[in-house]
Amino acid sequence: MSSSRDHANGESTSDIANDDNTATVAPNKVTDEEIEVIKSRKLEGLTIPLKQNVQAKNISTYLEYVMLIHNALPELDIEEIDASTTFMGHRFSAPIIIDSMTGGTDEATVINERLAQVAEELNLGMGVGSQRAGLLSDALMESYSIARKSAPNAFLIANIGGVQLRSMTLDDVKRMIDMIDADAIAVHLNPLQELIQPEGEPRFKGIYSRIVELVKSIDIPVIVKEVGSGISRDVAVRLELAGVKAINIAGSGGTSWAGVEKLRADNSKAVMKSHLGELLWDWGIPTAMSLLEVRRSVRIGVIASGGLRNGIDIAKCIALGADMCALAWPFLKHAAESREAALDYARMLIDELRAVMFLTGARDIKALRRIRYNLQGPLLEWFKAYESR
Repeated sequence: MSSSRDHANGESTSDIANDDNTATVAPNKVTDEEIEVIKSRKLEGLTIPLKQNVQAKNISTYLEYVMLIHNALPELDIEEIDASTTFMGHRFSAPIIIDSMTGGTDEATVINERLAQVAEELNLGMGVGSQRAGLLSDALMESYSIARKSAPNAFLIANIGGVQLRSMTLDDVKRMIDMIDADAIAVHLNPLQELIQPEGEPRFKGIYSRIVELVKSIDIPVIVKEVGSGISRDVAVRLELAGVKAINIAGSGGTSWAGVEKLRADNSKAVMKSHLGELLWDWGIPTAMSLLEVRRSVRIGVIASGGLRNGIDIAKCIALGADMCALAWPFLKHAAESREAALDYARMLIDELRAVMFLTGARDIKALRRIRYNLQGPLLEWFKAYESR
């Protein structure tokens, strides 16, 4: 798919990858056997979260320690509640993004098509899974490009891993952007997952400089996201200095990618990887804690994600300072069933959010950001310590 925008500002491809040992990812240079290996790995990333329990075990999002204050006299009719919001120049019907999940396999094509249809119909945002596989073969590209075909007007987010960014040229990145005619691109940081993944690449030296170069080289917003272990204050400040437009915190308390990779390591008999996956299953910064840290540290956009499951979670995150909220596993679960199931779930989320807004007296999202809330339990204790530093 050709993009309607010029995504680069004229720098050469060496701006992204200029080391002697880096090279452009060549399209259509992989064998059928290699394509099948990629498809198999991507399919595991779908089926394990759907069929096995890889949610957090002994840690939570800490959102249960956030209490929104009930307003018994909201002076509003429910019909007046407006959940729409503007983010990165796009008007959304609600502050909801269908977070990056999948691609690179036939089953992913179906999932992404259904999710994109939901994003289009309800005017929500959507991210696709890591697109490196789409650069390798036209057969794999369709699992990503289907998103724009199914959602011509939705806000779509391209996706590449920070580790993979090290070996890519600007042309590679442009091809990923053009693949879905993206409105933004996310660079995902996943050191825990790379550490445990049987074929992982836990090599993060130099990724920050690549992010800086990427921001300078393209003219769509760059988002940096975690994949379930959270973003700390120190990392958030560095990312703002790098020029990224938003941070997706992706805190812990939801799906454990250490857990997913631990099960994959079991299948491949990678004993030490499996051990680390079990040991670090709950590793990370709880979502509410990460959100409070990041929001108080930077002025750029903040997307809350990591274990969000309903409209109350979304409302709490907005009250804590998030600009948008992103959910992955619940959408995956419903999209695997049918387009209608995913659509019904998205509608329910919006209705739940509007109900909480009504009960807190928040007419719109701006008002929701100003409502009173109390912190409790370990989240309050952490916050007191944080504020006293």
